[in-house]
Amino acid sequence: MANTAQTFHYNSRHLDGYDFKKLFKAEPALIEHVVTTPRGTQSIDFKNPESVFMLNKALLAAYYQVKGWKLLANSLCPPIPGRADYLHYLADLIPDDKPMRILDIGTGSSLIYPLLGASLFAWSFVATDTHAPSLDNAYEILEANPELKKRILLRHQPDSANILKGIIRPNDQFDAIICNPPFYSSREQHWNKVVNKNEKLHKGKSLPVQNFGGLANELWREGGEKAFVTQLIYDSLEYKEQLKWCTALVADKDHLKPLVSVLEYHKVPQVEIIPMQQGQKISRLLAWRVR
Repeated sequence: MANTAQTFHYNSRHLDGYDFKKLFKAEPALIEHVVTTPRGTQSIDFKNPESVFMLNKALLAAYYQVKGWKLLANSLCPPIPGRADYLHYLADLIPDDKPMRILDIGTGSSLIYPLLGASLFAWSFVATDTHAPSLDNAYEILEANPELKKRILLRHQPDSANILKGIIRPNDQFDAIICNPPFYSSREQHWNKVVNKNEKLHKGKSLPVQNFGGLANELWREGGEKAFVTQLIYDSLEYKEQLKWCTALVADKDHLKPLVSVLEYHKVPQVEIIPMQQGQKISRLLAWRVR
């Protein structure tokens, strides 16, 4: 079953766009980053990484009561409305009267999914990453947010070749796994994409700049997105007695067919593909129930 893609989920707190008055109140420093569009409306320069960061920090403070949010240098700066949409669609997929326990694979220094999920739904999270400094940054965010800290546990994955092995413990039970997989298969593939994108946007006049950043472990892995999600599928089958649903963002639509084929071959009880769209960005949420 597939839903029709919308600009935002109908429960999104961002359906009406950016309320800059509210954002300025939550994060006064954002004022320095606001520009006026040709239509006379307020916006920010999305080519400026610092502006993107300040907008996200303001959104988290104004709409999710997250204080002192910060990022490790050069790490991924996630678009808040899109990340919140993932969790809204997950809540639609597996509605439950009790707060859920979620495993977040690759939480990054932003800790974004646990922060949003704990604030929106009072879910509890185990947030994992292979990059220890990112988890150190996430811990400092939690120290500034004691109410959210009660619902979020950090775990380090010491072996980057593994996803669930070494993370899921014998007594763990999770209602769902969430994951935003590394898309690229190599540093070179990623860099070529950045260069091509900037040449199209700026006619080759500017150096490649990533306005949303990204560390190596966040952006690429051998085999890219398809290989990562395939491994997650096999891992989820191995740990199926401790899991209910597994989900992953899939950026490339051409990866869906082979991934679904793997799931169908192993006769998982249910598979869902949920289209998501925020502006020009289109992605898909692949979800499968393991028992």
